[in-house]
Amino acid sequence: MVSAGSVGVVDVRTRILEAAAELLAHSGEFSTRAVCEAAGVGAPALYRQFGDKDGLLAAVVDHAFEAYLAGKRAAKASDDPVRDLRDGWDNHVAFALAHPNHYRVLYAGLSTPPGAAAEAHGLLLAILERCAAAGRLKVPPPLAAQMVMAANAGVALSMITRPELYPDPEFSVRVRESVLSGILAETSPEPGGVAVTATTLAARLTGDTPLSAAELTMLREWLGRLSVHNGR
Repeated sequence: MVSAGSVGVVDVRTRILEAAAELLAHSGEFSTRAVCEAAGVGAPALYRQFGDKDGLLAAVVDHAFEAYLAGKRAAKASDDPVRDLRDGWDNHVAFALAHPNHYRVLYAGLSTPPGAAAEAHGLLLAILERCAAAGRLKVPPPLAAQMVMAANAGVALSMITRPELYPDPEFSVRVRESVLSGILAETSPEPGGVAVTATTLAARLTGDTPLSAAELTMLREWLGRLSVHNGR
């Protein structure tokens, strides 16, 4: 059972979050004084709940991204991880265009990214690991995740901060396909395709194997080296 005092604390936190979110959505920024006035609370209450302005900003962004991330968590994986990868890119850009001020704060306004950024990266990595296991990735999943996220966020930020320079609605798709061509193998690994084969095998090293822990560690190290090999 939640005590009356706990309910009061929750209500104060919610009022502050909602006030800050509304100010951010309309103006792209806010002061703690303006948030306190809009929420009907004193500054000590805000600082008790969030620590400082950066803490409040991070909480506001996480709050705004919750519905977006909840949808991604609940999304049922298709039998084509590459299609899921493309859909994830498009959904990311669509969210940024629908919530430009929150997105700008998430990727360009905080010294320490909030939890939403880390979770979005983790969900992307999971899709890329499925691509690797299917023999469709030619670089290690962590590197692929860095490449995709950097490009995806860059496109989204460019489109919301300088829309006059990016009027072509197909711009995002063109960048997406350019990035994916750099990380995806067109078909299953060809004989001698060292990097793709190593990446695929590393992704499939799950469950029981006849190797010891030490042998698995060594094999993964070797496969990691081969997965960034540029030769054939």
